Parts: sequence; C-alpha cells; structure tokens
Amino acid sequence: MDKIYIKDLTLKAHHGVLPEEKENGQPFILDITITADLEKARESDNLSDTVNYAEMIGTVSAVFMSEKNDLIEHAAERVADAILKKYKMVESVTVFLKKPEAPINADFGYVAVEITKTRGV
Repeated sequence: MDKIYIKDLTLKAHHGVLPEEKENGQPFILDITITADLEKARESDNLSDTVNYAEMIGTVSAVFMSEKNDLIEHAAERVADAILKKYKMVESVTVFLKKPEAPINADFGYVAVEITKTRGV
C-alpha cells in the first residue's frame, strides 16, 4: 500500500478543557499519513487518480477549526473520520496531533495523541 504524508500542518484552534484555551486559542500541529493504492496515479500522472493533498489540507483545516473540543483525542478523531468519509480511495489514516502550548507547568516540547483508523473497521 502506498502512503501520502502531510507533516507539520500548523493550525490555530480553540481546543482544550480550560476556558482560556477555548477563548484565546493556540497552535496545534498535525501530521497526517494516509494509505491508498496509488498505482493508477503513478501510471497516469493524472491528479484525478490520486488524493489531492492540497484539497485534503483544506478539508482538515475546515474540520479541525469548526468546533471547540475539550480533548485533542476527539479533535483527531473528527479529522480522521472526515478524511475517510470524503476520500473513498483512502484505506487508512493516521492523525498525529501535537499541542505544543498546552497549559502545563513543565518544560516540554509538546503533548500529543496519535490515532489510526482503517476503512471498514
């Protein structure tokens, strides 16, 4: 199975359990990996035979910023579901969602969640 990667997609959104997170927002960083059979696209060199990743970034951005979720687990799930719903050739999707400015009193790079969903499972 072939893969398409989107790395370090940075979006400002209003996810978190604290009121100031929902009010002020903060940056989130998404890494998305999809698996799909890209043989037809490799042979045809035609955009319609693959997953248009520019379009997919638009879909991810719209879904991710459309609601204020308490948990990044739920936000990542919504993104994965949207990708599987819209892009029928995607067999599985992994969403690695980083929250680098989580309100935690510690020195850390980011907190994150990774979820993988497979079509039909």
